[in-house]
Amino acid sequence: MTEPASLRSRISGRLTDAGFAAGWRAVRMLPEPVARAGFDRAGRWAAGRDGTGVRQLKANLRVATGGALSEAELDALTDRAMSSYARYWQEAFRLPTLTADRIRRDTVLPGLEHIVRAREQGRGVVVALPHSGNWDAAGAWFVDWLGGPFMTVAERLKPESLYRRFLEYRETLGFRVVPLTGGERPSSEVLRDWLADGGVACLLVDRNFGAGGLPVEFFGRPATMPSGAALLAERTGAALVPAVCQFSDAGWLVTVHPEIPVRGEGRLKDRVATAMQGVADAFAATIATQPEDWHMLGRIWADVPPDPPRRGADRTAAGVR
Repeated sequence: MTEPASLRSRISGRLTDAGFAAGWRAVRMLPEPVARAGFDRAGRWAAGRDGTGVRQLKANLRVATGGALSEAELDALTDRAMSSYARYWQEAFRLPTLTADRIRRDTVLPGLEHIVRAREQGRGVVVALPHSGNWDAAGAWFVDWLGGPFMTVAERLKPESLYRRFLEYRETLGFRVVPLTGGERPSSEVLRDWLADGGVACLLVDRNFGAGGLPVEFFGRPATMPSGAALLAERTGAALVPAVCQFSDAGWLVTVHPEIPVRGEGRLKDRVATAMQGVADAFAATIATQPEDWHMLGRIWADVPPDPPRRGADRTAAGVR
């Protein structure tokens, strides 16, 4: 990287970090209805801007809805999805100020018995999650319910100060966070020890960021998902439990699916692949009930690129209604 480019990158990183810091301070000071309305408007404005992420989101939602929607209906769903994504950020900025009573009252978890069963057996639990709803709010509920932390992994953001800010934010919620890269020990080793001792780990697995990944069918199309969640469950005896976070009017819904077995006969590679297909199927079944809460602005399927840019700005007004 040349010196001017390096300087621009440092300045951009500092501005990004400063922007998040200002957002954390300012949004907490606003009444909740005012903050929510403002973020909803911003989300719809972003949808109308038709950036690459929004166009990829629209393409992903077309697949998630089975191609059954008209373009106008898909546009409306994409608007709602960006509003849902904005709600996630609004709540992220405000979440440390919410009381445990509020989080307990407004969180519903159908299927929680699947996690309870594994805990009663003295086993660890790997909760596999997609990028849906507000998993930070679900995590705050989970910490309160467990009476202690669970472990998760964080990708290193740039600049480092922004990564540290998010690390501190999640640690104030009671999460125990290990870096995906750059830690004192490999994250897989830290997680393995934690789960072997009966701990709980929550991992986002609907998008594969590495070069590898396991092939799965996701919404009827070939995709890849990371294998780590299933491998950890197999090696430690922990229960592999898919869960999907979504929004309700006043709070949060977390649908917990039955444990997916990993241990058993046959080759390890085949058992892990079968388990991750089970995770993909569980995700698809619940995401389909409320697809606007699936905040997937990145590419999932190799053959599903972002939609082409729209001509003109005919939907910009709809983005700010």
